[in-house]
Amino acid sequence: MIEYADLVAHGMEWTTKDLFVYPNEFIYWGMTIVMYPYMTGLVAGAFVLSSLYHVFGQEDLKDMARFSLVFSLALLPVAMMPLLMHLQQPLRGPEVLFTPHFTSAIAAFGIVFTTYSVIVLSEIWFVYREYFVEQTVALKGQKGIGNRFKLFLYHILALGAYDISKEAVDVDHKAIKILAAIGIPVACFLHGYAGFIFGSVKANALWMSPLMPVIFIMSAVVSGIALCMLTYIAIMEWKKFSTAKARGAGDESVKQIQGAEIDVITKTSKYLIGFLLAAITLELLDLIFRGYTAMKSWDILRSVMYGKDFLNIFVLQYGLGNVVPFILLIMPRLTIKRAALALILVLFGVFMMRWNVVVGGQAFSLSFSGYMHYHIPFIPHSWETYREGILGGLTVAATPFILFWIINKIIPSFNFIEEN
Repeated sequence: MIEYADLVAHGMEWTTKDLFVYPNEFIYWGMTIVMYPYMTGLVAGAFVLSSLYHVFGQEDLKDMARFSLVFSLALLPVAMMPLLMHLQQPLRGPEVLFTPHFTSAIAAFGIVFTTYSVIVLSEIWFVYREYFVEQTVALKGQKGIGNRFKLFLYHILALGAYDISKEAVDVDHKAIKILAAIGIPVACFLHGYAGFIFGSVKANALWMSPLMPVIFIMSAVVSGIALCMLTYIAIMEWKKFSTAKARGAGDESVKQIQGAEIDVITKTSKYLIGFLLAAITLELLDLIFRGYTAMKSWDILRSVMYGKDFLNIFVLQYGLGNVVPFILLIMPRLTIKRAALALILVLFGVFMMRWNVVVGGQAFSLSFSGYMHYHIPFIPHSWETYREGILGGLTVAATPFILFWIINKIIPSFNFIEEN
């Protein structure tokens, strides 16, 4: 039996057309493809933030480094999730991992993704190896199914390496530094190739730019740092609230948590400001370059950027997502509330950048005489409208937090002030 959805062209349900548009033209890539570069960018950015401490010895990032490393592990499986949702046959997705080659950018992703995954898992193992050994010693002899399961789990995670002498730990630290150094270019390439895919499409005037991979990499670092900072704030605020509820608002533990929180956020925000400036500069340079060269497609691009998508690009992306958070972060006496607002706006700005590239790049017809508009599905009535709608995007966005909660039960991302 043929379903109605099989008779409708992909994209027909959310695409409207103006002027002359070819009959077979629709906005084929929606929310799932927007979330794909967005989530891979978060993975790369979180790892780069962690590596700033391990490789370059930035001591002011010590408290954030371990947290961002574990968070990048939680984000890692979600990098492919939007692609699997978008595929009509999701089982075809792992093909790029099992048959990698360099004849196409997507196929090369299999090698890059696998290499990056091995680096992240290896670095986490070296960081937490001493902790795994300590847990196996502490859990020996304890009764209960839960403790026995944990003992078995930590035995496996230790991989038989139980030497935690100073010499052995020093070797671990050297391995961590080497892996972090190797991981930085791999993480950048992991996300840069997404920009390469768009930038190499000659048939699309908006995407075809040699700056596209670099812009994607820089905005990825910005979004990854912002998400780690925002999640760190949320966890610390919850810890502060629970401690205050148990001991009272004036307890010394609450003040210590509050002091540690604002100190870490203030120091990390300096790096965020630097990368944010670089990302804004590159995007403006790309915009100026397009206007200066004024290729034959510039007329349609100008009508899209300065007309149809003016609100999305200049108000939401550059204004609300870049300029406003930049001002909030550089203002003196940074507070947690102001930092949290700025971080939310930064994440929104990077999302809008991805949206404007993916959806905006499909907004004009290849005839250069018509336009298409994307109406995002809010209430799904089929699998297609679910994955390309608001609920599909929220599902992808929520998954790494669930994974992080599970992973943090096994390998704690950072040590809170313990209750006496």
